[in-house]
This record gives sequence, C-alpha cells and structure tokens, in this order.
Amino acid sequence: LLRADLHIPATLAGVVLFAHGSGSSRHSPRNQFVARELQKFGLATLLLDLLTNSEEVLDQRTAHLRFDIDLLARRLLYAVQWIRRHPTLGSQRLGCFGASTGSAAALLAASEGRPFAAIVSRGGRPDLAGAALERVHAPVLLIVGSNDSEVLALNRQAKARLNSRTRLSIVPGATHLFEEPGALEQVAHLAQLWFERWLTTSSRRAA
Repeated sequence: LLRADLHIPATLAGVVLFAHGSGSSRHSPRNQFVARELQKFGLATLLLDLLTNSEEVLDQRTAHLRFDIDLLARRLLYAVQWIRRHPTLGSQRLGCFGASTGSAAALLAASEGRPFAAIVSRGGRPDLAGAALERVHAPVLLIVGSNDSEVLALNRQAKARLNSRTRLSIVPGATHLFEEPGALEQVAHLAQLWFERWLTTSSRRAA
C-alpha cells in the first residue's frame, strides 16, 4: 500500500505528480512548499510515497531501495494509472516533479508510453535514468543550485543526452537542498512557469 496526499484546487488547470528522492517522503517540506505554490495556479498535486511502510524500514537500514530506479519508476506508473481513472483528474494533462533519485524515476517512467506532458527535476540525478534519457519525449526542466557542483555536472551531461525540449536552470548561490533564502521560492516559480507552459490549454496554444 502506497500512501499519498492529494490536493485538488477549485479551478483545475492540470495535475502534477511528485516523485520524492533518496530517503525522502511525501512529507518533504521542500516538495510540500512547491506543491502549495503550484496549487495557487490551479494545479492539482499528488505527493506520493514511492515505498511502502515495510520497504521504508528496510531502506533505512540498507539504503538500496531508494536507488532502485526501475522499482520507483514502476510505482510512478501505477500512480499515473490511478490518476487516469480518477473522475476529476483523469482528463487533465499530467506533469511530474522529481527530486534527487525521484527525477531519474520520472524520466525512466516518461520513456515508456509518454505518461507525462512535462517534467521538472529539482536537484535531480537524471543520469541514473541511463539509456532511457534518449527515449524521453516530454519537455524537461532541470533545476540545480550553482553551488551543487557535482549534481550540476551530472545534469549538464544528462541534458546533452535528452532529445526532448530541455532547459537547465541554475539557481545562483543555492546548494543541493535549496536551503538558502529565496532559493526554494525560485524553484517553485520556475516549476510553475514550466508546468503552466506545457500543461494548461491556453499556454499550449501560445507556445
């Protein structure tokens, strides 16, 4: 049983599924902050735990499930199926916001059947998606802090392999968790603009 928090705003413009990263969960304060900001613009959000309770207990000891990108991608695709059957959300365009290893899971899932209309990666590890990067068709926004040097290098390498519309946005002065003043607000703003462009009907016509 996977746990999730769903929020549907009164005026609906699209849906964003959140894929959490290494050792995190739907309670991540950073992803919760971004979700609340997206909700202000009419985007429903589904913050999903990609591991069950028993798997989380095991992963806390071994830390190996959080790097099982195939497993995490399959869980995301289960969530996509659930959204597609939802009476309110099923007809909406779907985006995915991935963090850390969750970004790789989102990209791997996106390489199979085009489930997402857009993807945003925050401090992600897109390199862990491997050869699947070249099969991604959805537009991808990679957001990395300028002081997260190792992850920034990995994102630049991944961007070169992606064949879809891709943008790398670097948040000045930010480290991996975007804990610096104003950094997470910039992440939320960049994500909102990307999803607004690719998920909402009026923006798609203008693009």
